[in-house]
Formats: sequence, structure tokens, C-alpha cells
Amino acid sequence: MLEQQEQAGPETVKKVGPVRKPRVKERAPGRRRRCVVPGTPLLLCCYLAYLALGTSVFRALERGAARDSEGFQEEKWAPLRNYTCLNSSALDALIRDIIQKYRSGVIFPSNTTSMGRWELAGSFFFSVSTITTIGYGNLSPQTMGARLFCIFFAFLGIPLNLVLLNRLGRLMLSWVQRWACWLSGTQKNQARARWFVGSCAFLSGLLLFFLLPPLLFSHMEGWSYEEGFYYSFITLSTVGFGDYVIGMNPERKYPIWYKNVVSTWILFGMAWLALIINLVISLMESSTVLCPCSQRYLLRMWTSDTKPHRPKATTGKSRGKTTHS
Repeated sequence: MLEQQEQAGPETVKKVGPVRKPRVKERAPGRRRRCVVPGTPLLLCCYLAYLALGTSVFRALERGAARDSEGFQEEKWAPLRNYTCLNSSALDALIRDIIQKYRSGVIFPSNTTSMGRWELAGSFFFSVSTITTIGYGNLSPQTMGARLFCIFFAFLGIPLNLVLLNRLGRLMLSWVQRWACWLSGTQKNQARARWFVGSCAFLSGLLLFFLLPPLLFSHMEGWSYEEGFYYSFITLSTVGFGDYVIGMNPERKYPIWYKNVVSTWILFGMAWLALIINLVISLMESSTVLCPCSQRYLLRMWTSDTKPHRPKATTGKSRGKTTHS
């Protein structure tokens, strides 16, 4: 009986074949790939329509108040032409009136700018700076109707701006990924191809949104290159101190397209910078220097992935199937 059990034991050992991988459903050759970022043009059109709404409403509400203050220049600067000196109280009152009228839209008596602060271009730039939460502080609504509308406009516009920035960031990322996939298919080293594509995307965004715009600002505003670069970062990061604002120099004449081009630059530049900041945050969170527990987690994941999985042979005894004579 023992000999029969010894002969029957090896026969009960089941042979384990190679582990089959699950089949991946292949896409039909004639079927197109679904768009990664659907509805982006429609969302952009809604975004521009919302900006057009804010531009028209702010212009209609604030333009009348700006016209009422146009007589300030002749009324307040006439005493300076007729009298050679002013006492302290009159000078103090004059300075306060100048500051108040400056906030209302009147800058200097020698203002030669082609863009009024509440004209079409100025109102559009104010709408962009409102929903992007930049908030330079150089221009603010003065009428109660414009202030109430600004609350509702920002309440709906800020989430719309965040959704659009997220969509544009995903669109840029999908372009980079497609380029990386195409380049990795032509080269053997895929890691080097991805590194090359990521570096090119970073350098092109840095050139387009930070290195070239200061040249435009230096030409249009008379700033130095360092001041233009400082304004670029403060604007795209939505810090918006207000110490440097475009289109505010009364000694220069600005074209109408200037603020519109800067508004478009702000929109795409914020999307690119948000993408870079998210990448930096992900690198900092996964850094082994900042979080020691992530080092153990990554080591455990790496060892579990690299360790070969050997199937164990199951005997009849382990499966509860013993042979009896």
C-alpha cells in the first residue's frame, strides 16, 4: 500500500502552465481615437462671450461716471495757472481730488493715451484681470451698480476661468504626450525621448511666456528688461501687486490691439504656469527628502515589481485530495 501511495503521489501533482496575460482589446483600424480634451473650443467661446458680457456692462456703467469727471482737469488746474502759490490746506485738498479723480479714470491733464480706462480695451482688460484674480488695484468700479455686478461677475467668472485653465493645461499636456509617443517610436531609448520632449516643452513655454514678452513691454512701456520679466511673473502667478501695470504711461500712445494681445498672453501663460507648478508640486510630494516614508513605499513597490513571480506547485495533500488504496 505504501508503494501505491508513493506512486500515486507524483501523479496528483498538477502541472502549472505559463501564466496567460489578459487580452487587450484592440481598436479597429478604421475607428478614430476619441479626443482627449473634448469641448475645448466650445468652452473657449463661452469664456470669450462671458468676457464680452463683462466688458459691455462695465463700460456702460462706468463710462458715464468717467465723463462726469472730465471737467476736473480745467477746474482744478486753473488755479495753478493763475496763482503762483497755494496754502497748505488748498494744496492738500487738490492732491486728494487728484487721487480721487485718478481712481475714477482721469490721469493727467497731458494724457495722450489712445485708450480710455473705461473704453472697450480698458474694460476688457479689467474683466480679464478680475476673473483671473490678478487684481492690480489701479482700476476699480466707482458706481454701486458696477460694484454689485462685479461681485456676480467674479462669482461666476472665477470658476469658469479655472475650468478653462485646467482644460488648456490638459490640452498642452496631450500635445506633449503625443509628441513624446511619436518620438519614442522612432528612437530606441524611450526615456531619453520623453526627457527631450519635456525639456523642449518647458523651454518653449519659458521663451514664449517669460523671455520674449519683456521685450514687448520694454518697447511699449519704456521699462527695462528686468522690470518686464518681473511684471510677467507677477502677472502670470496672479500675485498682481499693481506697481507695474501696462497702458498707464500718459506720455505714450498705445495701439488698440496691445491690451488684447496681453490678455491672450495672460490666459495661455497662466495655463502653462499652472501646469509647471502642478508638476513641481508632484515632484515635491514624491520627493524622498521631504517625506522619508515615501522612500520605503517606493522601495517596496520597486521590489514587488522586480521580484519574479514563481507559481507554486500544488500537491494532492495541500488541495485536500489524498489517494487511498
